[in-house]
Amino acid sequence: MEKLVGKFDRLLKRSSDVLVDRYGEETAAVMRREMLDEHRRLIPEVPYIGGRRNIYAETLVMAPWALALYRVVVRHGGTLEDSGELIHRIHKAEIERFPKVLRHWVGRQRFGRLRKRKVEKAARQSQARRYPGDFVFERIDGDGETFDFGIDITECGIVKYLQTQGADELGPYLCDGDYVMFEAMGIGLQRTKTLAWGCDRCDFRLSKRGTTTAPWPPEFIEQTCGQPKT
Repeated sequence: MEKLVGKFDRLLKRSSDVLVDRYGEETAAVMRREMLDEHRRLIPEVPYIGGRRNIYAETLVMAPWALALYRVVVRHGGTLEDSGELIHRIHKAEIERFPKVLRHWVGRQRFGRLRKRKVEKAARQSQARRYPGDFVFERIDGDGETFDFGIDITECGIVKYLQTQGADELGPYLCDGDYVMFEAMGIGLQRTKTLAWGCDRCDFRLSKRGTTTAPWPPEFIEQTCGQPKT
């Protein structure tokens, strides 16, 4: 537990200016302590989904720190949108610590043969639903033109976790982090649905020569689950 709390503590310290800009140095320091305490309380409630062998284990780790931040921000008079903006800015600052050339190199590795085999194996294993709190997904072959490969997630560990915590509304702001990540990696992301918006799946379509933008506030195009806005 303390290892995870330590990682969250380092994350908050590296992005301390984000909180200070919004709340001032004194209040930000109080909030950081409260976030760590809340995070420590939440960790035992995060479901086990197979440890490091699961390619989505690190993704699920993000949920309790984001929820801890959300609860503390609201406690101090903030809103869901305030929390989403802080999560967005912290995520962006954390990724951009690494040089652009390194981020893009990591992005290109997602299209390699080894990564493809690893994702395909993980997708098959996910269909067994061994862990109730796990992700369930399948890999989608691309056409080489509109996208290179895709992933359809039909059960999301983060959505399940937030539901158990009574915080479904936070889900779309965590999904926004995908745009932040793929923008930083130089990968094109197209997505029209997410489970966090109540759709039937999260339909990731990735292009190695595409581009992604991660504006704030998010566009939330998935809110209509692929249907035209009325």
